[in-house]
Amino acid sequence: MNTDITASVKPEYPVIDRNPPFTKVVGIKPGIKGPSMVTGGLIGLMGGFMYAYQNSAGRLMGFFPNEGEVAHYQKRGFNN
Repeated sequence: MNTDITASVKPEYPVIDRNPPFTKVVGIKPGIKGPSMVTGGLIGLMGGFMYAYQNSAGRLMGFFPNEGEVAHYQKRGFNN
């Protein structure tokens, strides 16, 4: 089986490097670095907030272990 694509297909554009190393291939990202970082950061921020909200709500509703919250609210006089 021939896995060398240059043997059967001629390139449509000028060849810069016939056998580029991994670092060169990964290092070339024209114009997408900034927007990708912002998008990734926003997704991470929203995901982190949703995870924290879910855990906090779960503890308050009794779905997750909540000994600390029970002690805190009993000390303040809440009995729900």
